[in-house]
Amino acid sequence: MGYWKDIVVGGWSLIEGMKVTGRALFKPVVTVQYPRKHLEMSPAYRGHIELKIFPETGTHGCIACGTCQRVCPSGVIKVQGVKTHARSGKVATHYVIDYTRCSLCGLCVESCPTQTLKFSTEYELAGESRWDGVVDLVARMEDSRS
Repeated sequence: MGYWKDIVVGGWSLIEGMKVTGRALFKPVVTVQYPRKHLEMSPAYRGHIELKIFPETGTHGCIACGTCQRVCPSGVIKVQGVKTHARSGKVATHYVIDYTRCSLCGLCVESCPTQTLKFSTEYELAGESRWDGVVDLVARMEDSRS
């Protein structure tokens, strides 16, 4: 009796699998010929982080408080800032992040008190060496503006 039951259960499993395959067979192809065509990213895509440029000031709003550095579970963020005047607040001069070890958890974006961090829609981050993934966001932002 167990022999025939195994045959029936196996046959039913085969039919179910063929139904799944049949449905997928008639769906449209979603493959993109990547280097020739680029993907249009969804607005909900969460790539690496970058600094926002605020239109009022024309620069970032990072105050180098170090909250993102403390909350990062991977420990890949290093922030340095300076005070321009004795009574003014700090301004970030270096915001270095190692994207090769970043887990893209988003805790830094959520914890930023000035809301100066955002997720990028860029997805082409390949490099030739490990050090290509270590990026200073302040310097990158200044290079992109010029």
